[in-house]
Amino acid sequence: MAEFAKTDRTTITRLPKRGSYDKDTVYAILDDALVCTLAFVLDGQPFQIPTGFCRIDDFLYIHGSVGSFYMREIAEKKLPVSIGVTHLDGLVLARSAFHHSVNYRSVVIFSNPELVTDKSELYTALEVFTNKVQPGRWDDIRQPNDSEWKKTMVLKFKIEEASAKVRTGGPNDDEEDYDLNIWAGVVPMKLERKALLTDPKLKPGVEVPGYLR
Repeated sequence: MAEFAKTDRTTITRLPKRGSYDKDTVYAILDDALVCTLAFVLDGQPFQIPTGFCRIDDFLYIHGSVGSFYMREIAEKKLPVSIGVTHLDGLVLARSAFHHSVNYRSVVIFSNPELVTDKSELYTALEVFTNKVQPGRWDDIRQPNDSEWKKTMVLKFKIEEASAKVRTGGPNDDEEDYDLNIWAGVVPMKLERKALLTDPKLKPGVEVPGYLR
C-alpha cells in the first residue's frame, strides 16, 4: 500500500486514528470532488479561492482565464499553496450537544505551482476536467478554438505532501447518556444530480444524449 510521507504539515494530531496517508484513499477523495479550495498568501494577505479541478496521475490541475489575477500571481511568483477538499457524508446527532459531529472525507495538500505550456498536456487536462464534470461530454461538444486556448491558463500541482482525514459511523456519547430518552443517529448526506433543465434556446430536435439519461 503506497503512502505519502508524513510531514510536520500533514501529520494528523487531533484524532490521529482518522488520518490516512494512503495514496488510494487520498486520490479517491479527490476524484469524487468537483471543487477544491486553493489557499495562498500574497504580500502578507491570505486568500482562499474555490475552484474546479481534476487529477491526472500524481498532479492536480486547475484552469482559468489568462486574465485571472490570482492565477497569474501564483504562476509568476511560484506561490506555495494549500489545497483542501471536503465531502460531507452525514450529520451525526448525539444525545448531548457536545458529541454532535459530522461524517466526512477530507484531503489537504501542500504544493507549488507549475504553469502548463505543453499543448498536449493542456488539451488532456481540459478533456479530463470536462469529463469529470460530466462523463462523456468532451466528445459531444465543440472543441476549443485557437482563440479560446490562448485565453486559458492551466496550473498543475504535484501531489506529494498530502493527508486525508475521515469520520464514519454513529455518535459516540458518554456512557451515562445512553439511558436518555433522546433520539440519536445519523442523517446521511450526499450530492446528487437532479432532473435536467433544458436550455430554452436549445435548437428544436436536439435530443438528450445517452450519457445524461
